[in-house]
Amino acid sequence: MRVALVQTNPIIGDISGNVAVILERVSEVRELGAQLAVFPEQAIIGYPAKDLLLRREIIDANLAALTRIAEAAEDLAVLVGYAERNDRATGRPLYNSAALLHKGQVLGNWRKQLLPIYDVFDEVRYFEHAGPQPVVEFGGLGLGVTICEDLWSTEEMLGRPLYDSDPLGALIDAGAQCVFNVSASPYFLGKHELRLDLLQQHAWTKRVPLLYVNQVGGNDEQLFDGASFVIDADGNYVGQARAFAEDVLILDTDDLASTRRDKYVSGVANLRAALVMGIRDYVRKCGFRSVVIGLSGGIDSALVAALAAEALGPENVHAVAMPSRYSSDHSVADARALAENLGIRFTLIEIEPMHAAFERSLASHFTGSEAGIAEENIQARSRGVILMALSNKFGSLLLTTGNKSELAVGYCTLYGDMAGGLAAISDVPKTMVYRLAEHINATAESEVIPRNIITKPPSAELKPDQTDQDSLPPYDVLDEILQRYEERLESVEEIVAAGFERAVVEDVVRKIQISEYKRQQAAPGLKVTSRAFGFGRRMPIAARPPR
Repeated sequence: MRVALVQTNPIIGDISGNVAVILERVSEVRELGAQLAVFPEQAIIGYPAKDLLLRREIIDANLAALTRIAEAAEDLAVLVGYAERNDRATGRPLYNSAALLHKGQVLGNWRKQLLPIYDVFDEVRYFEHAGPQPVVEFGGLGLGVTICEDLWSTEEMLGRPLYDSDPLGALIDAGAQCVFNVSASPYFLGKHELRLDLLQQHAWTKRVPLLYVNQVGGNDEQLFDGASFVIDADGNYVGQARAFAEDVLILDTDDLASTRRDKYVSGVANLRAALVMGIRDYVRKCGFRSVVIGLSGGIDSALVAALAAEALGPENVHAVAMPSRYSSDHSVADARALAENLGIRFTLIEIEPMHAAFERSLASHFTGSEAGIAEENIQARSRGVILMALSNKFGSLLLTTGNKSELAVGYCTLYGDMAGGLAAISDVPKTMVYRLAEHINATAESEVIPRNIITKPPSAELKPDQTDQDSLPPYDVLDEILQRYEERLESVEEIVAAGFERAVVEDVVRKIQISEYKRQQAAPGLKVTSRAFGFGRRMPIAARPPR
């Protein structure tokens, strides 16, 4: 049987637009001789639709779209994800389902059995758990369908399984000869390799081919890398679609080894592609065409500007340098050079008049106190006012430029450098910021990010001769502590036992804990690590964790 795995980039809730794309792809793969077209999880509504799933009109439109697809597909069979109503008197109102449509009829219907409620997932809020699912004869094969999480249940790979059922094993026992997995699997760096290992293990132990199709694109904080792939019954990785782009992968179930296998880049190049896609989709899907960025002459804003220019085109990026009395001459020169290298618009706006006016207005109220962070932050908040004014005036989305390391320990200013609509690199540790900058330069025909930006000591430049390391440990130390504490969930004692100085660890952890109120007011950020600040990390603000 000739099958097309079709990875689409839906706009959440845009059912008419999503269906138009589905029908366009149906027409294309019919011309390619496909007998079955397979689309991702919740392809009609888009994933994750969150509380849009609670709206009756959205579910009605999604069900009407299913009928429309069935009628338009004609002799081509289509397997597509949708939200199915739960007609029982008890349970959640919906099932997360996939229907096999052929000649206007529903030949088969599968419901998701394992509903994740960890990290970014909250599916039990909307969907009811399903029991064992059917095997349907089509194209001379017994077809089984699993939906994303249904395959994430195995002791061999996961150590501590979250579920006590095995949807894939049940399908094999029921006679499935070929199993599809329709997914909307959120990205983080290294996730693709984890998926491959998991499905290869499943295919090899169950002796069944697994055909995996994944959503692609950015939806708010969550990114989806596509990279749909094929594993044969011997566990061999035989075919793959493109990553970070819509694509169609054609395969023959009688000759899986002949399937196209697109290259999947890993490491820093992979992260760069994810961030570029995330910026592009967030801006486009929110209805913007251009962005504005505060360009300080430092490496974080330089990286965001370079990624934005790649994502949107340099003509759609407006960089604004806003020097203060403490800004070095090289900061403005470096910012200007970067803008010229990228071909983006560059504007210089001095903040000294605004800064001085604020100081005069507050002078009598601050009398008798020592100058400190409050005075320093006036500069950052002045810049925030300017950037938001430009954003409002010209309809450009403001990108914030803080990294994960700074956000973790509160080395950022509310209503200042944190102001904006998207925190593009808020899940990228500082050490990775440097690696991304070096990668951008290494893959360009000529230097993009000036060498001085990469090599100079990082500084907020809010007081004379300031550097980040006046307040923070070296970033390689800080990032390792952050990864252990936030991603691996190690305790202070475990981190100290690994060789880190106790005073440093305790200070970092204290800063993480007292900065929660800042993070919960931050712009949404693109999730690229296994545990990001923001959506998916649920921490109280008014708390006093044990030390």
